Amino acid sequence: MPDIAHYAEAGFAAPIRALPPETALELNERVQAARRARPEDAEQAFGTNCHLLFPWLFDLTLSAPVLDAVERVIGPDILVWSAGFFLKDAGDGKYVSWHQDSTYWGLEPPDIVTAWIALTPSTLESGCMRVVPGSHDWGQLAHADGFANGNMLSRGQEVQVDIGEAQTHDVVLQPGEMSLHHVRIVHGSQANRSAQPRVGFAVRYIPPHVRQLGGRTYAILARGRDDFGHFDPPRRPDADLSDAAWEMHQDSLRRLNDVVMQGAAEESKVVGHVTRA
Repeated sequence: MPDIAHYAEAGFAAPIRALPPETALELNERVQAARRARPEDAEQAFGTNCHLLFPWLFDLTLSAPVLDAVERVIGPDILVWSAGFFLKDAGDGKYVSWHQDSTYWGLEPPDIVTAWIALTPSTLESGCMRVVPGSHDWGQLAHADGFANGNMLSRGQEVQVDIGEAQTHDVVLQPGEMSLHHVRIVHGSQANRSAQPRVGFAVRYIPPHVRQLGGRTYAILARGRDDFGHFDPPRRPDADLSDAAWEMHQDSLRRLNDVVMQGAAEESKVVGHVTRA
């Protein structure tokens, strides 16, 4: 698998140690405990920008081992633009169609890297991420919105290029390992056929010169300096799922939704009504 030195050529790098295995498994237990305790909130709580709802996830986006690897790709000035879980429970049928992240994010230029941190084993059986090495150099490709049941993407988008099995690479990760991938690499994943959940935490990092088109969203200054001011800084959550954290989180989603769902034919999967006990 390509290491970070080959990221520019391949468009991804993995595996990279982000957390000790035991820490990753402990974090997964916190995720599962919160899902059991608040099932009515679980989809929203661990979806887009969940780091604004949990202090420990906010801090995970700022983890030094993660930022050290990201810095080698985008340089010393780093913003956290968004974060969220890709959760596949055993047998739930969820999948991710072949796509490029850059399609609807409204960020320019495309100097964006995602750190995908495995909290449980991400294997062929559990539906690990699959990439097409080198496809980040294909430019922005046409996509079609699908909104298919089980598709975890906000618009069910799928790239309009035939992808052959021989072109793909399976990004297998153990707990605490992560991959880095370019915003334009073609990637997706299949359903979880294992007996255990597949839990991955994806954090999107950008350098401060990147601009948000079509609106103004939030970003955290994680390292270095921001001489551009293209984004508003969010508040660190004061406690897990507090009222103040929900308010910050929902405002971030409204702003992001205005960008991601422009021109979409159906209602967003990003923002939804949240009921709190």
